[in-house]
Amino acid sequence: MKRSFQALSPQEALHVAVFIEERNAELYHHFAEMFASFQDFASLEIAGVLWDMALEERHHSSMLQARYTAQYGHSACALTEADVLEMIELPQLKGSEIFDSTAVTARQNALRLALGAETQAREFYAELARCVAEPDFQRVCEELASFEADHVEALTRRLEECGACGEPGKDLLSE
Repeated sequence: MKRSFQALSPQEALHVAVFIEERNAELYHHFAEMFASFQDFASLEIAGVLWDMALEERHHSSMLQARYTAQYGHSACALTEADVLEMIELPQLKGSEIFDSTAVTARQNALRLALGAETQAREFYAELARCVAEPDFQRVCEELASFEADHVEALTRRLEECGACGEPGKDLLSE
């Protein structure tokens, strides 16, 4: 039976957060491969951003896994994202929005895709942190919200840089 994220223990919440980052890495990787197969400039530009996002999500997963191990050791936790009611931080390609020609570059659209998912996650965790009464769970939610806020800030900065330079081919996800 699926449970609400709010009903999880702090350990389960952190464990599920690791799964979410891993899922996103896989999604971004698959999206990148799909766009790369088109072989046109805009699609390859989108694929480059999405591959970078896949690497970033794997890095996030590793950071959260290290945090989990530091706090809970190698204690098993059988819960996965599939056991949770809410879909958290799910990047979605909706219709043809990634090809929207009103934006300066395809790169901006790909960054917006990632920014939307990260913003949703930040808001979800921040709202939970405000609503829950259990201090340990509240702390985990606050940390996850802060973690996602860092991602939102980095993506926002990259999107602003992309708009300012307007240079196709410039890799804004590398720092």
